[in-house]
Amino acid sequence: MNGPLIVQSDRTVLLEVAHPEAEEARHELAIFAELERAPEHVHTYRITRLGLWNARAAGHEASQMLATLERYAKFPVPQSVVIDIEETVGRYGRLVIARDASPDGQSGDLVIRTTDAAVLAEITRNSKVGPFLGIRRSSTEWTLQPWARGQVKQELLKIGWPAEDQAGYTPGTPHEIELVENGWTLRPYQQQAVDNFFAGGSGVVVLPCGAGKTLVGAGAMAAADTTTLILVTNTVSARQWRAELLKRTSLTEDEIGEYSGQVKEIKPVTIATYQILTAKRKGEYAHLTLLDALDWGLIVYDEVHLLPAPVFKLTAELQARRRLGLTATLVREDGRESDVFSLIGPKRFDAPWKEIEAQGFISPASCYEVRIDLPQSERLEYAASADDERYRLAATAPAKLGVVKELVAKHAGERILVIGQYLDQIEELSDALGAPQLTGSTPIADRERLYQEFRDGTTPVLVVSKVANFSVDLPEATVAIQVSGSFGSRQEEAQRLGRLLRPKESGLPANFYTLVARDTVDQDFAQNRQRFLAEQGYSYTILDAHELAA
Repeated sequence: MNGPLIVQSDRTVLLEVAHPEAEEARHELAIFAELERAPEHVHTYRITRLGLWNARAAGHEASQMLATLERYAKFPVPQSVVIDIEETVGRYGRLVIARDASPDGQSGDLVIRTTDAAVLAEITRNSKVGPFLGIRRSSTEWTLQPWARGQVKQELLKIGWPAEDQAGYTPGTPHEIELVENGWTLRPYQQQAVDNFFAGGSGVVVLPCGAGKTLVGAGAMAAADTTTLILVTNTVSARQWRAELLKRTSLTEDEIGEYSGQVKEIKPVTIATYQILTAKRKGEYAHLTLLDALDWGLIVYDEVHLLPAPVFKLTAELQARRRLGLTATLVREDGRESDVFSLIGPKRFDAPWKEIEAQGFISPASCYEVRIDLPQSERLEYAASADDERYRLAATAPAKLGVVKELVAKHAGERILVIGQYLDQIEELSDALGAPQLTGSTPIADRERLYQEFRDGTTPVLVVSKVANFSVDLPEATVAIQVSGSFGSRQEEAQRLGRLLRPKESGLPANFYTLVARDTVDQDFAQNRQRFLAEQGYSYTILDAHELAA
């Protein structure tokens, strides 16, 4: 045994980065473990219950996970870890939520069943689960309240008994949708994602940015042939979905509606923004009627890692409708990954970023962390500031401006995104570079115009806020310069690199730069931000700002 992994009894796993088998081990380990720390030489993963259950729901057995650990371990895997993984994975599916047979397949009683009477006895005595129970039929079966399907799954997950939902779904109002494959077909991994989703019933498909999550959504719609509600992050994203569906499917303009702040259309396929669904008037959600406006057979949640908290509560009521979540990362900075698992569904398909890159479907990318020294006066101001002010001071350091100019000059002729968190910093960058800025206050029409000018090369440099983090198709972007971000957000780092991963007609490689003020919380947050991408196999080359001119 001389592999790159050291498996420890506290369920942490250390990965020796320089080992010749490190990349193979990382690829296998990421299926069921989460990266916690990624310094230069040894990365630390943690095996969690939710990670194991997501892997099991995606079709991976405990024996496969243990085989990965044993194959790559430097020392014997502790027996306690072996037993823990077997028992934790074995909990998934011991409880099944089902529906009694009935002529229409939907109106029978909702029931919870088990092959282990002791498990059912345990959960029925739980005070949080009790209110959802109906009648005890036997030692292995209870009825559930007809409205409790989502809530009971949430509570069962919290007490360590994830239920497998086999209660079926309403077919919705039939509506024929076909893929129009003019010179293209679903890629093998996209078709596998669609197949896995339908085999599981509902759940989440995880694909890198640029790998065609929208096409997976279109494939699922074509397979379902039903009225579909698509929930997206913003109006620009809604219009990109609309354009893609018109191009890729048999749907016509008259069949696709937009439901947003600007337009309120309800059609057989309706694309709505999360903002409109969570908008309140006089303390009440003003647009909840949308959820019952048609007999939806499929609900698609785009960028499910950004799902607003109120939508989870609404989704708990939608368990009879088939649900598809699409995302590049299941990481949520609010820690609500368990709600995604229980209410949208478990992970059904996950393609590692580097695997899709190796197949030639996304562009290779180089990541750089450029470290900048603060002048003495700014160092003193930083040191004297309160904790809650330090990040802003470091992130908006004036010294970053000159580095941005150098990088823009270095990549002259390429499409460059300069990304910032703070509006005054964005304005300063825009003025200094003579480049347009795009923020949350930019009108939708102007956003679409600026994005199009960037795509066709009329505007080669665009200064953007976090509104460009997600659901924006900028295929020819080859350089991103991240000047500041949302503290230590791993999901944001993944989305920002994702802007560069769509294959380029130019054939140019992608370069992702993060500017970091040395010896500040900016540097600490940067390390956390990089964790998800490190798990996907990306490494950051550390550059000193003084080296750029060389």
